[in-house]
Amino acid sequence: MFNYFRKRFTSHIRERSRRRARLVSKDGRCNIEFGNVEQSRFVFLIDIWTTILDLRWRYKMTIFISAFLGSWFLFGLLWYVVAYIHKDLPEFNPSINHTPCVENINGLTSAFLFSLETQVTIGYGFRCVTEQCATAIFLLIFQSILGVIINSFMCGAILAKISRSKNRAKTITFSKNAVISKRGGKLCLLIRVANLRKSLLIGSHIYGKLLKTTITPEGETIILDQVNIEFVVDAGNENLFFISPLTIYHIIDKNSPFFHMAAETILQQDFELVVFLDGTVEATSATCQVRTSYIPEEVLWGYRFAPIVSKTKEGKYRVDFQNFSKTVAVETPHCAFCLYNEKEAKAKEKKGYDNPGFVLSEVSETSDTKM
Repeated sequence: MFNYFRKRFTSHIRERSRRRARLVSKDGRCNIEFGNVEQSRFVFLIDIWTTILDLRWRYKMTIFISAFLGSWFLFGLLWYVVAYIHKDLPEFNPSINHTPCVENINGLTSAFLFSLETQVTIGYGFRCVTEQCATAIFLLIFQSILGVIINSFMCGAILAKISRSKNRAKTITFSKNAVISKRGGKLCLLIRVANLRKSLLIGSHIYGKLLKTTITPEGETIILDQVNIEFVVDAGNENLFFISPLTIYHIIDKNSPFFHMAAETILQQDFELVVFLDGTVEATSATCQVRTSYIPEEVLWGYRFAPIVSKTKEGKYRVDFQNFSKTVAVETPHCAFCLYNEKEAKAKEKKGYDNPGFVLSEVSETSDTKM
């Protein structure tokens, strides 16, 4: 038992040591950090709307609560100051004929309650502004306008956060692994993608980027060099009818960066394949982008995806997501170059060749037959 756990622990440590850093996680988050940014952080306050939308929920709700409580308390202090200057507080022993600026403000607590009633337009009617002070009337108007602005901004930010197309992208899923096998007589890299909702993505477009480190002829090392990877489906890669899971594939030809890779060497390669799906949400008409990535350990050579769509007895089409990422081993050439040479050899066999060393000589035949 001890040896078993020791082997498991050792294999886990080895796997963690082999784990490669990836720019894009499986759920689409980017693993990148900005350092030594010369611009001040105040530039983010210029685009305060985007800054608020990008905040996490815990920070957003903290700002939401702080904005309301802060404005109520600030205007409560101002109402208390007005009452204090006009000597409306009980500590000044106002006369019976004294008309206060705001009735029934007896201290800081009552001033805070009046500020809350004014800004959220509750209006209990117990405390109200009189015609005695122009300052109080101006403060009432200013707080009402500012309260509407705060309500509109904060409620709009929360609504926009809830309805962001980023949340719609979470219902688009990619297969855990990519596979390489023959498809239509060509060696292809295949990935499966599915829409978990019945609502469609309009104008969907799928493409990929291969990230790797390259060295230019001038000796410059480029980290995260991007190479375009074209993905297609049988119906074309534009305006996909994305109602059922699709298998997208990239043809590994001479122009593909996977052409010089083989089944034995792909794990020694250093690359990251990032796949993007752009589309428009049918319900909100907002554009969204879904992305995921694959590293060499997640590319299976010599496999294909198991079928997941079937037809029931009632005539409905059923998608079994239990087999969504399931793969099946198939016979596959161990490199694209081998498949290419094999096709050339078969084509040459059909065409045949002329032997330049062959000489046709005519032989005269003599007949010894006598009549």
